[in-house]
Amino acid sequence: MRALVFGIDPGSVPEVERSGDADNVLLQGLRATPMDLVDVEDPKPIGPDWVVLRSRLTGICGSDSKQVFMENADDEIDNAMTALISFPQVLGHELVATVEEVGPDASGVEPGQRVVLNPWLSCGPRGIDPPCPACQAGDLSLCWSFTEGRLSPGIHTGNAKEATGGFAELVPAHRSMVIAVPDEIPDEVAVLADPFAVSLHAVTRTPPPPGGKAVVYGAGALGTTTTGILRSLYPDVEVATIARWPGQAEMARSLGATVFEPEPRLELVEGLARWSGGALRTPWQGLPFCHPGHIDVVYDTVGKPDTLEVGIRIVKGRGSVVVTGVGAPGRFEWAPLYFKEVRLIGSNAFGLEDVDGKRQHGIAHYLDLVQQGRVDISPMLTHTFPLDRWRAAFSTLARQGETGAIKVAFDQR
Repeated sequence: MRALVFGIDPGSVPEVERSGDADNVLLQGLRATPMDLVDVEDPKPIGPDWVVLRSRLTGICGSDSKQVFMENADDEIDNAMTALISFPQVLGHELVATVEEVGPDASGVEPGQRVVLNPWLSCGPRGIDPPCPACQAGDLSLCWSFTEGRLSPGIHTGNAKEATGGFAELVPAHRSMVIAVPDEIPDEVAVLADPFAVSLHAVTRTPPPPGGKAVVYGAGALGTTTTGILRSLYPDVEVATIARWPGQAEMARSLGATVFEPEPRLELVEGLARWSGGALRTPWQGLPFCHPGHIDVVYDTVGKPDTLEVGIRIVKGRGSVVVTGVGAPGRFEWAPLYFKEVRLIGSNAFGLEDVDGKRQHGIAHYLDLVQQGRVDISPMLTHTFPLDRWRAAFSTLARQGETGAIKVAFDQR
């Protein structure tokens, strides 16, 4: 099969074709990335309870693009997550696929069935029994066994070398990793299940109070899904979304959010204070902060030092800043964190989630909410490409300001 393999010599790299591209650091990273489309052996079921899927539509996750662009690579040489991955890799875990081959013990899965991938390489896929306490609790993303069992280290499909991902024609998956897609939900809607589930986990584990105020920092895939979840599940909550690009801002407004631009940051802080009714306090130097403030929760889908600093400054005393984005580390002035007793909460992907009194996988919740007509984030899939145009796909993401890209996917149908 053809697969886009990361961790190999990319061979010849095309020259930058457009004026101004030399100033785009993401495009420069793309030119140097150790990845290429090559022929590899077709995968087989890794165990008797595994299946093989044929890729239909695969979204490019923010973590995929961050890796391919080698964004901030020099600043993250000590990234702790390198303890939980193995190479070479075939990325791509936001997958809609058709079941191609079924192992003898993969009960409940049929050839030809259309499914969405639950990518976690937790105890079940690794053949570990009994499962760890985290898996028993449904917290699949906190599994204790990501380096154990029958697989190489890797937390999810695409970053363990045997569990190759959806940037390829065929994908191996454990029985527990496939969730059936209802016939009436098209691939273009189903492919958004993974980022939706990430945001659902963040919002439902740290929800805004009734009648409260929430800020979503960022309006890419996670920001858009977070805004959509807040407006759908918490309709009495006021939502402000910080959007960098015009296309993102338009999408956020269509979901019912008040939109702010991220720069200049002083104007952003002042604008959010006016919107929320917070009182600004101005220090000798640097940004002002709200005290008292009236923003209950900030969902930071960017996770960079400057976004964290703004979130801590605008949130109310004993409010929460929930971080789903992963940016490079850096210094920021964080005295308001302790002074206001702010809760800084990391939020890692998804597992079994509680929504409206029902507990099930976050992806299953998404499919249910779509069927019920309560969620429509379909416009966020802005671009699709065949796999052999992978450079064009990533270039589209690198030029979001001019392309309007939010979610880009590989179409292999």
